[in-house]
Amino acid sequence: MSKYQKDKPSAASALRPLAPAELQKRVRAAREELLQLRLRQATGAVENSARFRALRKEVARCLTVLSGQAQKK
Repeated sequence: MSKYQKDKPSAASALRPLAPAELQKRVRAAREELLQLRLRQATGAVENSARFRALRKEVARCLTVLSGQAQKK
């Protein structure tokens, strides 16, 4: 069963109008937060382990939109 809803905008569609510099800034911030989460995980102080997956997906979405913008040019 798919969760796709025709009228609901996707997360990637919200990223498409952004400039490449802003997308790179978001990637950098998400990767930095991932690093901090990994460090906290090593000490056992992670409250929300689902955040790992959400951050990885955010990085992937931003990189996908960036590569799509580069191909259009």
